[in-house]
Amino acid sequence: MEILKTYKLYIGGQFPRTESGRSYAVVSPSGQHLANACQGSKKDVRNAVQAARKAQGSWAGKSAFNRSQIIYRIAEMLEARKGQFLEELQALGSDLKSATQEVESSIDRCVYYAGWADKFQTLLGSVNPVASSHFNFSVPEAMGVVGVVACQQTALLGFISQVLPALIGGNTVVVIANQKSPLCAITLAEVLATSDVPGGVVNILTGEVSEMLPTLSAHMDVNALSIAPIEAKLQQKAQEEAIDNLKRVRIFAEPLYAESAQGLPYISDFQEIKTTWHPVEQIAGGAGGY
Repeated sequence: MEILKTYKLYIGGQFPRTESGRSYAVVSPSGQHLANACQGSKKDVRNAVQAARKAQGSWAGKSAFNRSQIIYRIAEMLEARKGQFLEELQALGSDLKSATQEVESSIDRCVYYAGWADKFQTLLGSVNPVASSHFNFSVPEAMGVVGVVACQQTALLGFISQVLPALIGGNTVVVIANQKSPLCAITLAEVLATSDVPGGVVNILTGEVSEMLPTLSAHMDVNALSIAPIEAKLQQKAQEEAIDNLKRVRIFAEPLYAESAQGLPYISDFQEIKTTWHPVEQIAGGAGGY
């Protein structure tokens, strides 16, 4: 008898079953039963947000270079498990060429964002001219916890394209994975669990977007939302619920699996700009100096 794998959630660095006890069948385009996935609940969303908030301070406190090293380690682990991702993508309907391109593009995107981790601050920050005897600096800072509705058109590359720009800036994430094709997302969770990513930095939920998104968008401890193309009514409801704590909501119209779906704007979407003033000390003789 074939025993199909049950893919669990990924919360706080652990792989718990959903508290609801529910699961659903993951099927191929031809109707083959491939695996079972947990059907996440509102309680699972709240648990994931709590784990993300607990991890956010220490993650943001790491040096940019350290975060770069950790993201690069994800690329190395993806490369090591490339065969497994290829098998899953093909089982979900991709041909070998398309699957290979998606995995390789995902690895490349990890390396790409690892390179950005200690550079975007210079481009987003500035020293501002002021009339008074002060230095005035603007610097980017992490928003906090980012809720992500992963791309529903791709199983892996879209996920990577949304999560990494938030991570390198010091944010932690709670991700609602591709509803119909969650296998690669949970396999990626196994990669994260065995790499250097601290528990709670990335939390992955599987199940119905329509059930979990309202809890995520209304949660007062979530600072921003990253939403891939989904049903228009769900997008609108998420925007309305985000108003209560002034969440920043980024809804992507462009395909997140495109070659161009990367770069500084994706990072700055989940950064706040903090401006500080520092008085210029006066040295003997009255001249301004440091």
